[in-house]
Parts: sequence; C-alpha cells; structure tokens
Amino acid sequence: MAWANFERSEFACRCGCDRNEISDSLVDLVQEIRDQVGFALPVTSGFRCSNHPIESAKSKPGTHSKGIAADLAVSHTQARDVLAVALQLDKGGVGINQKGDGRFVHVDLDMGRRSLLWTY
Repeated sequence: MAWANFERSEFACRCGCDRNEISDSLVDLVQEIRDQVGFALPVTSGFRCSNHPIESAKSKPGTHSKGIAADLAVSHTQARDVLAVALQLDKGGVGINQKGDGRFVHVDLDMGRRSLLWTY
C-alpha cells in the first residue's frame, strides 16, 4: 500500500530491532489527518516491540506494541489542529503532551478508547 506522505519505515520500532508491525489502518489515519491539516507530521513513535524501553516498563502491551498507535511531533497551533482533526475523526484514543521538549500528539485505533482524550 502507498501513502502520499508516509513510508512504512517511518513507523518502525526505534529500539534498534527495526521491527515494524504497524497497521495499514493506522497509517491511513495519520495520512487522513495529514491531508486535513496540510502540514508535515513527523512520526516520533509508531510500532514498539516488547523490548522497547517504554513497552518493557509496562505491565501489559500498549497500543504501540499492537501496531495501532503513533506519536506525531507537533506543538503549539499545529498540535491544536491535529488534536481537533483526530477528535473529529473519532477513530480511537488521543493523547497530548505539550510541555518541555519532545512535544507530540498520540493517535490510536483502540475502539475501547474512542472519544477518550488524555494528557501526559
């Protein structure tokens, strides 16, 4: 499958293993958000294997380890725009971190978290 602005490789685990079990539907969602906001959405985290430091610290697998989540490096008004589109699409959970370095918006396809918004 091809996307206008993304390659599957952008969603690979960054622990060093380079595994990539990202869902095509997740990339479809990120592309849909990108199409609506009209600016680049750098992926800072996509699929994360069980050895990834964030996943290995968890008691149960998260949405990243299921291949249905991504963190997008956006801040300020761009974060607000991504947040608005993600909430309007309502395809899963949305998290936002807008403090310090490494600001991002998390989007996922977990239907159990649909309409759920949280902060980090």
